[in-house]
Amino acid sequence: MLDVVVVGAHGGAGTSTLAALLPAAWDMDPIKPVPVPGRRSLCANGRPIVLAVRNTAAAAKNATAAIAALRAWDQQVAALAIVSDGGPETRDATARFALLAPRVGGVVRIPYVRALRLVDDPRQVALPGKAQQAVNELRGLLGAPPAGR
Repeated sequence: MLDVVVVGAHGGAGTSTLAALLPAAWDMDPIKPVPVPGRRSLCANGRPIVLAVRNTAAAAKNATAAIAALRAWDQQVAALAIVSDGGPETRDATARFALLAPRVGGVVRIPYVRALRLVDDPRQVALPGKAQQAVNELRGLLGAPPAGR
């Protein structure tokens, strides 16, 4: 089974939910890109990294800083998971995410699923088709087989 590291670009990015939906995921705290000379703050030890971020312009700014920090620590982002907060993605956010796309292995937009807010364990939720398709797209970027529901 594939080990995956899920880290947030900021608090509340959806890391715990994504970690529950991905194979053998390590749910990490949000990145704190404070440079410490000669020291890495996150080492994935070769595991694919998923960077979770909400779909706002402010979140995209945090994702930019997080990707820069990870690159400075010689870590690559396998997938940028843009997790919807239920509202529309602004043009500013879309433009910033487009600029980040070449710096990551792939970008996946995870649609808002209200039922995920109502359970303790996201694996208990039967994801709607578009959400399941997005999770399977994310799993594909990580080299994992699609999850069936």
